[in-house]
Amino acid sequence: MTYPQGSDPFFIVFRFDASDALIARVKNLSGDGIEIHCCPESDDAAYDALLPRAHVLWHVLKPVTEEQIARAGKLKLVQKIGSGVNTIALDACRARGIAVCNLPGTNSRAVAEMTLLLMLACLRRLRELDAALRRSGGWSQAAALQDGLGELAGRSVGLVGYGAVPRLLAPMLEALGAKVLYWSRSARNTEFDALLADADIVSLHVPLTPQTGRMIDAARIERMKPGAILINTARGALVDEAALVGALRSGRLAAAGLDVFCEEPLRTDAPLLALPNVVGAPHLAWLTRETLERSLAAALCNVRRLRDGAALLNRVA
Repeated sequence: MTYPQGSDPFFIVFRFDASDALIARVKNLSGDGIEIHCCPESDDAAYDALLPRAHVLWHVLKPVTEEQIARAGKLKLVQKIGSGVNTIALDACRARGIAVCNLPGTNSRAVAEMTLLLMLACLRRLRELDAALRRSGGWSQAAALQDGLGELAGRSVGLVGYGAVPRLLAPMLEALGAKVLYWSRSARNTEFDALLADADIVSLHVPLTPQTGRMIDAARIERMKPGAILINTARGALVDEAALVGALRSGRLAAAGLDVFCEEPLRTDAPLLALPNVVGAPHLAWLTRETLERSLAAALCNVRRLRDGAALLNRVA
């Protein structure tokens, strides 16, 4: 669809809890008939007021529902700032002829680096060391923790999925001396069950689909090597969290590094947060200044394409 000269500005709602500095950078992207408005994910009232004006929604995490789509009468594009589109009401978009696009690859390096960070934090029991240091007598913890501290070198790391993130991660791991196993539907150097049995660390890198939901359940945790570590920077619902909690409490798994959870935001009384062998982050593996700069530039390119009637990039619906 082409918007003629003299028409109302192309109005974009960027729903994200942006810092003041990011808001200023986004404001500078406006112009040439494009107006971008930042709206905090936490401000539902402001979002509801902006929806009827929106030609484009830049979506990060908070779900885009069928009801919201119905109220966004001018909406032509839902642009995911990231890759996963499971939080978008795709059928409602299709029914209205609203395009849905994502940005594969823009956050891959950030996620790969966070995945590596969580692996190292679990191996070195960083959460417990940090807590001990902040307590009186923290220097005395070495004896209690020493038998549980380890290195990546010499360990097997199993990557479940082999898209952009694990392809960046694999050479990092190999450079540190780890043996990399990987499995996906299209590329593998081992079978899935063999990966679970052989890997000291299992790291998840697949999208959430009806086929992958709870793919790491109690039965598959039992197939994992005793004392293994689970890392998840993909989607929380890939894992049966109750089974994971049980395995971490019993010592069947040594630790978990988690950036994603079945319920987000995670409740402060969630069982996972009470476990000392869980290192967590609030779904921010993707978030770096560099990722945002790449993502917003690519998203703005798609807005211009939409405005000018050109084919959209990375359209998924």
